[in-house]
Amino acid sequence: MPTTQPFVLNKTNSIANQFLAELRDANIQQDKFRFRQNQERLGGILAYEISKTLDYIEQEVQTPLGIAPVNMLVDAPVIGTIMRAGLPFHQGFINFFDRSPSAFITAFRKVKKSGSFTIQLNHISSPDLTGKTLILCDTMLATGQSMVIVCKELMALYDIKQLHIACIIASTEGIAHVRANLPKAKICTCAVDDEMTSKAYIVPGLGDAGDLAFGEKA
Repeated sequence: MPTTQPFVLNKTNSIANQFLAELRDANIQQDKFRFRQNQERLGGILAYEISKTLDYIEQEVQTPLGIAPVNMLVDAPVIGTIMRAGLPFHQGFINFFDRSPSAFITAFRKVKKSGSFTIQLNHISSPDLTGKTLILCDTMLATGQSMVIVCKELMALYDIKQLHIACIIASTEGIAHVRANLPKAKICTCAVDDEMTSKAYIVPGLGDAGDLAFGEKA
């Protein structure tokens, strides 16, 4: 069964490319507020793009002068994020989907002495996702391991109607891993980079998104 091709925002010229360029720029990154703001802006743009794929129903709106037909969302999606790096990106989504509930997941890399790592899933705080559309957003999709583990855990708990995975930068390896393990998921990203370091950082990427947004971890 063929899988859906990812939507890649920077394949089309738009102002989004400026926000993405500023996120990558090592000098502009020193301004943490602007770094978070650009994540938020891109979250809003991807929210708009994903909104085009959702279900709508025609409703009537009473204006001061008459009645206007408007296509409205049938059901607001749930917006989830993997903490902490994805928080500003998540804010961009809920700015647009302002009636949506949110889900929060904590996961981290447990690094071994050899340099290899496993993904540890700590906590899930989520509304009931049964029959719902879930948009799970995280700034970076590197190996894709965290995203797959989180999604499979949520799918084991709930019968999710539709799954969208949103990120700012994805690696080709990460996309392949997600598509192999979550073939029904729809991937939406701002850019795709081909390389990763031995520590699984995307190249050219933008660095550690969590540290750049909120400060270095101890």
